[in-house]
Amino acid sequence: MTYGGHFDPDIKKDRIIELEKEINSIDFWNDKSHAEEVLNEVNILKSKLSKVENLKQNISSNLDIINLIKETPDLEMKTLVESDINNIKKELDSVELELLLSGPYDKCDCILEIHPGAGGTESCDWASMLYRMYTRWCEKNNKKIELLDYQDGDEAGIKSVSIIIHGLNSYGYLKNEKGVHRLIRISPFDSNKRRHTSFASVDITPLYNETEIDIEIKDSDIRIDTYCASGHGGQGVNTTPSAVRITHFPSKIVVTCQNERSQIRNKETCMSILKSKLYNLEVEKREKELKNIKGENSDINFGSQIRTYTMCPYTLVKDHRTNTENPNVDKVLDGDITSFIYDNLKMEVG
Repeated sequence: MTYGGHFDPDIKKDRIIELEKEINSIDFWNDKSHAEEVLNEVNILKSKLSKVENLKQNISSNLDIINLIKETPDLEMKTLVESDINNIKKELDSVELELLLSGPYDKCDCILEIHPGAGGTESCDWASMLYRMYTRWCEKNNKKIELLDYQDGDEAGIKSVSIIIHGLNSYGYLKNEKGVHRLIRISPFDSNKRRHTSFASVDITPLYNETEIDIEIKDSDIRIDTYCASGHGGQGVNTTPSAVRITHFPSKIVVTCQNERSQIRNKETCMSILKSKLYNLEVEKREKELKNIKGENSDINFGSQIRTYTMCPYTLVKDHRTNTENPNVDKVLDGDITSFIYDNLKMEVG
């Protein structure tokens, strides 16, 4: 079995040996945060190696059985091999998807934010549909959601929502969801049953490790507001002003958090997220400068329309970057976005 550019087992094995030498050093636990990062990297590398080696062994075993069946036909064995081949294909797709996640921050947790575009109730409802789509994807992929801020729409849907998605490779999986999402449907809010087009923007930011961030935030550059938190449907969550909103004047970034009853905890979370967002701005700036030096152009940015979800006059979800399509809109909106994630990751690596 040969390996492509996404996975070189020898390089991975060498890296494991290098990290295990560090783990066995006397002063390894002097820096607890760094030690945990090293252990996490070793576990990830070993898991990937194990999956690939198991697949290699499984494929080899089935090839031996196929050769035997050619010499001595056996219907029962043929059926078992066919079933196993289907399982191998699914596992190969899963492993390839993981191996495509090779970016420097792909393994990070991420902050996901959804904001409706112009269009009032229509767009607010569309934003809530996208929120459900991503939460369903998280449920199906064993990702934990931490709700930071949720603002109800005036009549329906949401004005904005911000969550942290915890779990290995959360940012890597969802980074290409960043952009404008368009919905075309017969509006349930239009008594004349006319077709409406709605827009909502999705922003994805990696949640960087605090030790990676060297960002100084001056007190004079921010304004901190507190207010009473509210929950879904407008019900009161807290009667004291525990929710926190931080506005960073130079970048115009606004961060809110209301998931904790403690104002202090919410402020700490806001500051952590603000640092991640500011750091991400620097990362994106450096990447843009590097692309300009190389003469590369990218049409994919925060303001671009990346995907259209059509529910009338026909049903189709189409990604405009990869041309990936799925006619089952309901299934996609129920969290089945893996094909779009997979094809965008493949496009990234070329």
